[in-house]
Amino acid sequence: MEQKAVTAEHAVIDIPDGACIAVTGSGGGLQEADSVLQAIEQRFLGTGHPRDLTVVHALGIGDAKGSGIGRFAHEGMVRRVIGGHWSWAPEMQALARADLIEAYTLPAGVISTLLREIGAGRPGVITHVGLGTFADPRHGGGKVNARAVDDIVEVVNFDGREYLRYKPFAVDVGVVRGSIADARGNISTRHEAADMDAYAVALAARNSGGQVIAQVRESIDHPIVPARDVRIPGVLVDCVVVVPAQRQTYAGAHDPAISGEASRADSVSPVVQPTGLRRIIASRAARELRPGASVNYGYGIPGGISSLVADQTDLDLWTTVEQGGHNGEIIDGALFGATRHAQAIVSSVDQFDFYSGGGVDIAFLGMGEMDGDGNVNVSQLGDSVVGPGGFVEITQNAKKVVFCGAFEAKGLKVVSDSGCLVIQQPGSVSKLVDCVRHITFSGAQARANGQEVLYVTERAVFRLTDAGIALIEVADGVDVERDVLSRMGFRPSVDAVTRAAVAA
Repeated sequence: MEQKAVTAEHAVIDIPDGACIAVTGSGGGLQEADSVLQAIEQRFLGTGHPRDLTVVHALGIGDAKGSGIGRFAHEGMVRRVIGGHWSWAPEMQALARADLIEAYTLPAGVISTLLREIGAGRPGVITHVGLGTFADPRHGGGKVNARAVDDIVEVVNFDGREYLRYKPFAVDVGVVRGSIADARGNISTRHEAADMDAYAVALAARNSGGQVIAQVRESIDHPIVPARDVRIPGVLVDCVVVVPAQRQTYAGAHDPAISGEASRADSVSPVVQPTGLRRIIASRAARELRPGASVNYGYGIPGGISSLVADQTDLDLWTTVEQGGHNGEIIDGALFGATRHAQAIVSSVDQFDFYSGGGVDIAFLGMGEMDGDGNVNVSQLGDSVVGPGGFVEITQNAKKVVFCGAFEAKGLKVVSDSGCLVIQQPGSVSKLVDCVRHITFSGAQARANGQEVLYVTERAVFRLTDAGIALIEVADGVDVERDVLSRMGFRPSVDAVTRAAVAA
């Protein structure tokens, strides 16, 4: 039988200069093949090669301290990055700010699906996802710095309707991770927190004529049983790097509840409740839930909603996260994307198909900036590219979208006192601006799609209407003119404003 196990150093030795490397994974260490990525980094630092790489990744990968995509963040090592989320690699963000690389960001689901389409030999991804946003060529086409000049997205027309075509490219190296490899190179992800887009990454590299490097925790000399546990068939895999110390997530030890190997009855995990400002906003947003809804919660403030309603079994919600979990307990914070006791775990590619087709009834997402046209920016804040992750697929296609965010940034301090909001210190940076810097969510597109859209802050709630933004609710204790209207970059309509008590 064929034996594919090699050291990480041997696995990366033939990666050529100028190669396009696609990497699977997500924040919190989910499917992060960091030993392989570290070996590529060490080879560059020691020899200056491989250099001028293109790096492609759908979701954020790394610990913000140099792991994951941060392994490539050395001047000269990378020429281009196409990333769905950049926050876990601040070193790469710095290279983009300094125009030392060509920086692009695209919707995460588009990147994962594009890798699948590349592997299938199809002409890229043709989709409505991204219309009217930063991904649309009329709004930048995914370019996020001066070095990025190539057009990687175009507008196309079919049957009188506009779509975006995300162009394919050859993938020279695919870096994936699993739990177990057998002697034929078959890879199982049975102990992983998610499957992500590992198969799509491997398929793209294999069928582009490139190589696939798989990192696993364990190698066995007999076939993987049951065969359905094989996520990546060995025909796609060139070499396997065995890392016995590989962690399931950054939390460390293998947790069967996270990989879907333990039922809710087998283990108990504490529910961590949000506090302070986050609780105030999450509590108000949770009032928009309806029984039986298909729900998605995003990272940040929205992630706290699930714990607030965890005991409300009468809601009978169906919850999902973009990494692939269905009806699992969402793990908040740095491990966001992993779930405990999921009822199903599908690939992120399949999950994004569910989202882009309109499978979500109500989505709760964060809000960096919003403007008077109803646009929202979460993908480029200040001078840093952040990237949207799965934000675009989810918000553009959910039937109802509830954006959750603080009214102001930098220094805002509020408390709840007997149901009233007390603003102890206003923020120094307005988040409700005249015009957002980056359109991650298009208000015009939402109106055309007939979506219901709310914007929830700690002191006020706004609704997207055909005429623009309307102020519909303020918190008890808040003065409409002093605390809301005078501190905004645009003027909403204020025809019918109600008052609401604030959660403790």
